[in-house]
Amino acid sequence: MVNFNLKHLPERTTKPRQYGINMVMDKGLTLQEVEGMLDLAGHLIDFVKLGFGTSAVSNKLKDKIKLYQSAGVKVYFGGTLFEAFLIRGQIKDYIKILEEYKLDTIEISDGSMDFDHDAKCKYIASFAKNFIVLSEVGSKRPEIIIKPTEWVNEMLKELDAGSSYVIAEAREAGNIGIYNHSGAAKKGLISKIAEKVPIQRIIWEAPQKSQQVFFIREFGPNVNLGNISASEVIPLETLRLGLRGDTFFEFLPEELRNFYKEFDI
Repeated sequence: MVNFNLKHLPERTTKPRQYGINMVMDKGLTLQEVEGMLDLAGHLIDFVKLGFGTSAVSNKLKDKIKLYQSAGVKVYFGGTLFEAFLIRGQIKDYIKILEEYKLDTIEISDGSMDFDHDAKCKYIASFAKNFIVLSEVGSKRPEIIIKPTEWVNEMLKELDAGSSYVIAEAREAGNIGIYNHSGAAKKGLISKIAEKVPIQRIIWEAPQKSQQVFFIREFGPNVNLGNISASEVIPLETLRLGLRGDTFFEFLPEELRNFYKEFDI
């Protein structure tokens, strides 16, 4: 949806969409903040992650989930909560919670704990029978180094196991995984992933504007992006459409890129 008739805007997918996805990180929004975000930008939001373990300590959780679902947004608990139940041997309890809160989407990750990858894929396959599965690849711990070939192999295996999308880890700060400690993209790693893994099935975590700009320039306006803050949904859409300085010339035809002329009104 664009309010004004502007030529040469890139074509954006619309909801319900399979790619061009925005995944928003909710780290503790109030119901009023959720209502405001959905009123302004609900048409641009596909998934909302209730970050890490925040859902365990948030008031009015069912009310919040209903707000998102009524706006056509898939909402799910952060992968860290899955890991917290897993490491305690409480997966059956976790399933009961998903059913109690009427969630149809789950994130399966191994970013905080050591988790045999074959076992992870078995969980993905099992949950994929009844849920939309988003699986996250990459560690939240800086001492864990994952080779590009491992990133690719794990992503492909998880897609084969039943994940609808694989998430490239960056944490909410955007300073680990596919980025270095300063937040700069690891271009070689990202390029190798994109060569082998279907780009429309990857959600790149990109909480920082510079990271969003990088992926839009690299893969176009309909790249899947995640860990977007509530206040950045609208600004991100302007980046995708070339309506912000960082991508202003990105989608214009060549003859307009250095063009200036006075026009009669």
